[in-house]
Amino acid sequence: MRILIAYDGSECAEAALADLMRAGLPHRLEALVFAVVELWLPPPHPESYVLMPDTSQQPEIEEANRLALRAIERLKENFPEWTISAKIERGSPASEILNFAEDWHPDLIVVGSHGRSAVGRLVLGSVSQKVVTEARCSVRVARGEVDVEPAAVRLVVGVDGGPGAKNAVAAVAAREWPKGSLAQVVAVHEPLKPSIVGRLVPVVSKWVDETNTTETSWIRTELDHASETLRATGLAVTSVLLEGDPRSALVQTAREWDANSIFVGATGHMGRARMFLLGSVSAAVTARAHCSVEVVRADVV
Repeated sequence: MRILIAYDGSECAEAALADLMRAGLPHRLEALVFAVVELWLPPPHPESYVLMPDTSQQPEIEEANRLALRAIERLKENFPEWTISAKIERGSPASEILNFAEDWHPDLIVVGSHGRSAVGRLVLGSVSQKVVTEARCSVRVARGEVDVEPAAVRLVVGVDGGPGAKNAVAAVAAREWPKGSLAQVVAVHEPLKPSIVGRLVPVVSKWVDETNTTETSWIRTELDHASETLRATGLAVTSVLLEGDPRSALVQTAREWDANSIFVGATGHMGRARMFLLGSVSAAVTARAHCSVEVVRADVV
């Protein structure tokens, strides 16, 4: 497994490093700490357009190197068997992260939800959202405390029966979770509702009722299957089927359940009744959740 860790030395980035202890990652993998110094160009000299060596950002680059080395040291303390390296780039943070990921092919990109340091803007909300929506691999937007002790975790896993949700379940099942960890499998059904005129037409009203009943039965089957898959890994699992707007229902459930992280698919299923994890929903969950969110994608060929 290969993970790309966006880092800028801010408190948020430090919390992202700590959050990896609750991500169920394997004891052996390849990690790369990636720092971006925002590129800016000084105005040209008024009397000359001759290109001169640009040393204006040397202090920022040196600071980025120092911070990256600090991140490596901290990661080695928590994950002594990992192979860890670092890379510094200059440019637009989100673009550099995405471009490098295209070449390096990580299985997972880790970013903080926001941040700022002497290196410059790296993982501000707009950057993390761009990475979530445009990356071709899974992305974990990390939230939490800087000081984290290894302990059992509480996971919320969103399912809707689509391929993205199945990938999310598979990702959770493949991780190595501490003993006593809990998972709640959640589906959100937004049932069809007939219009005022439709309620007066028996055929329409009957079709809506039958559609909702069929969709509810189907998603319960998907919930049971996902729960069984996760129980087989040793996780303690519960499941719940909710009605409402999936963008808010999943976030609210995770908060009420005091979850450490949410796993969702990057794409979802669209039934006759609107179901759960369409891409826009996973992006909304990432932006609104109080905890870390991992948006899972299968390998893209």
